Amino acid sequence: MTPRRPSVYVAMLIFVAFPVMVQAQRQPAPPGKTKPAKTSTPRAAPDPLAEAKRTTAIALVNTLADDARNFRDPLLRARIQARAADVLWNVEQERARGLFRRAWDAAETADRENDRLMEEQIRAQQAANGPVAFRPFPSLRGEVLRLAAKRDRALGEEFLNLLGEARKQEAATTPPADNAPPITNSRSGLDELLPAVTRRLRLARGLLDDGDVERAIQFADPALNSVNDLAIDFLSRLRPLDAAAADQRYAALLAAVAGDPSADANTVSLLSSYVFSPGFYITFATGGGASSRRLGEPVPPPDDIPPALRAAFFRAAASVLLRPVPPLDQDRSTSGRMGTYMVIARLLPLFEQHAPQNAAVLRTKLSTLTQDTPEDLRNPNNSAFTRGLTRGGGDGPRETIDEYLDRLDKAKTAAERDEIYLNAMQVAMRREPSRARELAGKIEDGDLRRQALAYVDYELSERALGRKDAAEALRIARGGELTTIQRVWLLTEVARILAKSEPGRATELLEEATTEARRIDPASPERPRALVAIATHFAGIDRPRAWEAVSEAVKAANAANGFTGEDGGIEVQLQSKRQVIRSGNDIDSFNLAGIFDLLTGEDLNRAIELAKSFANESPRAVAVLTIARAVLDGKKREPPRGETLQREVGVRD
Repeated sequence: MTPRRPSVYVAMLIFVAFPVMVQAQRQPAPPGKTKPAKTSTPRAAPDPLAEAKRTTAIALVNTLADDARNFRDPLLRARIQARAADVLWNVEQERARGLFRRAWDAAETADRENDRLMEEQIRAQQAANGPVAFRPFPSLRGEVLRLAAKRDRALGEEFLNLLGEARKQEAATTPPADNAPPITNSRSGLDELLPAVTRRLRLARGLLDDGDVERAIQFADPALNSVNDLAIDFLSRLRPLDAAAADQRYAALLAAVAGDPSADANTVSLLSSYVFSPGFYITFATGGGASSRRLGEPVPPPDDIPPALRAAFFRAAASVLLRPVPPLDQDRSTSGRMGTYMVIARLLPLFEQHAPQNAAVLRTKLSTLTQDTPEDLRNPNNSAFTRGLTRGGGDGPRETIDEYLDRLDKAKTAAERDEIYLNAMQVAMRREPSRARELAGKIEDGDLRRQALAYVDYELSERALGRKDAAEALRIARGGELTTIQRVWLLTEVARILAKSEPGRATELLEEATTEARRIDPASPERPRALVAIATHFAGIDRPRAWEAVSEAVKAANAANGFTGEDGGIEVQLQSKRQVIRSGNDIDSFNLAGIFDLLTGEDLNRAIELAKSFANESPRAVAVLTIARAVLDGKKREPPRGETLQREVGVRD
């Protein structure tokens, strides 16, 4: 058991004493002492019960913040102090500012260790000569910066400057490893070329995700004077929230690019994303190879781009793409001749549709670049020409399922046939989902076939939930190629769909999910995550059962390894010799914040006791912060999201 903390219990005694005070206030006044009624409406007296709860919450957070200085995990040390500062900001601002500074110092240590680990991970995959797929470690300084900037712009700018200075020192004092292959960035070295821009735009994007549009624009504006995927992505995600502000800044970029001699085909490709493929970015190397990336959740292509703005894009694009081709020894562009060919070929159908006056001359330019571009790159079926622009906005190959299957006769090995079925399966997932499982089942390699079936079943289950098709989701839950934690997730989500219309059946599904959860290895963090999800969904149907389930989850968490109380998600991976495919989502119901937010409103004392019963630092801290936030804010809050939850994966060819 966690040792008792005196300051918490002082607050608790205050809270317990208040019911007596409240009862005393309810006693009738002695005869003859009644004051005459006033004509004006009297000011409501402070609620002593609410004040006692606030005192308790503040004491909880302050104790946690002090304890966090000694946490074993440097990541948790920084993260919890920053979140404690965020919770306390409106009640103890100077204390909160000091906590932000302490969190920053802890984050510097954690980030240095994470940078070292990620470099080792990437180099190991490069040495294996396979595709490099990785999920970035969280930037702890980025998390502290985001929370501080949301509260205090001046403090945010201070931390931005500190981060810039730290990065310069790290670059100057970290020599490359002997004989190590270079680590290249998927966006042609943007992070190395524009570190200040990158940091500022990532901060602005985080603020935008938090819904703080005004503050996000304030931080982004100094970095919105150059074209890169982070800038275009920020504007693309700003547009649904403030179209006028986004379009104005995009128009300024177009005007600047037209007169910028350093702008090249890759500049145009990135600019095109705002209009035609927001969230998806593709650039080309001088050898014609494509590098593509999705940033965050997909953004639907806008259908309300002003005609004048679209016309301005095509004018700027044409002015750059039609510049004279420099001699090879003088070409300083990032795209080179082959990359320029690829961008023109990719955008030419759009010119023909929206700006036909430029299409003919671009077609001529394309012909002049043909001799410099290998035939395999010029193949009309090269997916780089349509990736992100194909029907439905997907980034899949241009071929149909049957066109892929026609290649089977030419395949020389089982591995080649498996790759064909894998590609056909991906097309089916976009165009004919009913055929996807059949194609996955034809893969000969047993492990790859299992991975493919698991990928298909997960994707189909997500789509069923999106349609609120409880019957189909339940069919997959009971018969699909799913892991136990995926099955629990699917059963609980079906219960959520049925909770109002069929509460009895929803309860049965949650009981079935409980049976599944108890099959998970007791040492696995997936077991408490599953039980937390069950408790969360019970809360809307049967509150006593929710308390029982969360108590079981606490016991499971104390027996498991690596349960943090947050960062809960599901991920499915499919890896062949030629490609890596990952799909997944963050699952809020796996995290403690949702259930503790609900339970705090019902019984604060009991919620505190449950939070204290976590043996490990992370889940205990998450629960305490949730309780305190629920009391101090007086309203339900979204669970905190650390940058660990990014599901995007960089893939290098």
